[in-house]
Amino acid sequence: MTPMEGSAKPHLRWLVGKEFPEEPYEFSPVRGGPFFQLLLRIHLTGDAMELLRRRLVVIAAIAWLPLMILASLRGAGLFLFLHDVEVHVRLLIALPILIAAETVVHSRMRPAVRAFVNRRIVMPDDLPHFDRAIESAIRLRNSYVVELTLVILVYTFGLLLWNNRVPIVSPTWYAVPGGRWHLTPAGYWYVFISIPIVQFVLLRWYFRLFLWYRFLWQVSRINLNLITTHPDHCAGLGFVGKNAYAFAPILFAQGTMLAGIVASRVLYRGESLLSFKLQIGGFVAFFVLAILAPLAMFSPRLAFAKRRGLARYGQLAQDYVEGFERKWIDHDPPPKEDLLGAADIQSWADLSNGYKVVVSMRPVPFGLDDIARLAAATSAPFLPLLLTIWSPEELIMRLVKVVF
Repeated sequence: MTPMEGSAKPHLRWLVGKEFPEEPYEFSPVRGGPFFQLLLRIHLTGDAMELLRRRLVVIAAIAWLPLMILASLRGAGLFLFLHDVEVHVRLLIALPILIAAETVVHSRMRPAVRAFVNRRIVMPDDLPHFDRAIESAIRLRNSYVVELTLVILVYTFGLLLWNNRVPIVSPTWYAVPGGRWHLTPAGYWYVFISIPIVQFVLLRWYFRLFLWYRFLWQVSRINLNLITTHPDHCAGLGFVGKNAYAFAPILFAQGTMLAGIVASRVLYRGESLLSFKLQIGGFVAFFVLAILAPLAMFSPRLAFAKRRGLARYGQLAQDYVEGFERKWIDHDPPPKEDLLGAADIQSWADLSNGYKVVVSMRPVPFGLDDIARLAAATSAPFLPLLLTIWSPEELIMRLVKVVF
């Protein structure tokens, strides 16, 4: 029996309810909360986040389909609605991606939490601290107060943002000139149902990000068992940065919503895509930093581990090379042992490589490749807009030059 099996905490189960118990030393940032329980009861999800297709169809249909039906009741309303790129991108692409991302995060984060124990980064003596961090995260995840607050924010600040929009000066499918609140039937559904759905789903994701990083911060306070010669160059914490890829769909969805706004202005207002390059660049940088920058909470632990590793392996290397020189360099006459293929040479090379790993250890549990991949996920939705500047052939040639 392993330490974690022998010390499993059955009391964790009551924190999440009998319908979706957690395994020992595991928790999912997405599998819990009042809205999840509602979806569970109306059979739009399952214990392991099943029924994704049903969930996508139902929620997207509630947000989008009534708009098309109601818009079609007003003269040119349907024509105007079908040409509203921003709405279709937000409700038919970004919203489903945000919903589907739950299954990705659920499948990636549960084993990531358990990896702290399986990889002995959290040692048996510190398991009670680790257990308390999980309990705290589960309690916050299941809080009715949090999700009620999100709903209140959607119907207060969300409507305030709508009220501060540019006044309507020409008829649209959702409003008529005269004020922001001169809404059509489709407009009322859009403002009070469709937009709040997207905002609520998005705010829940922001809360889940906070929940995940709050959990990692509590783990970073534990006395972690960090091995400086680990080949991930992060003393064994490299998996934490790699699991940030689980949030790539959220970044893609965010990029999709901004791309929809930009597309509307480029296609229907005649603005140039290049005029948005600073906004797009800042947007990509901000969201990549929002995902990876919090992982700097492990930097003090990693810095201490690196200093300790350099001291220990530096002393080990000093002792070894002194003996090596006495045997092979300073010895007179030279040893009878054949230098070619000698084990001492291989050991010296291995020790040198190990010391280089310690020297190259990163101060954060992620690397440039992780930054590049998340940046690519965030910026990918803007690629189709490049067709407003270049022809498909020119775009392909430019992409080929970038790659090769």
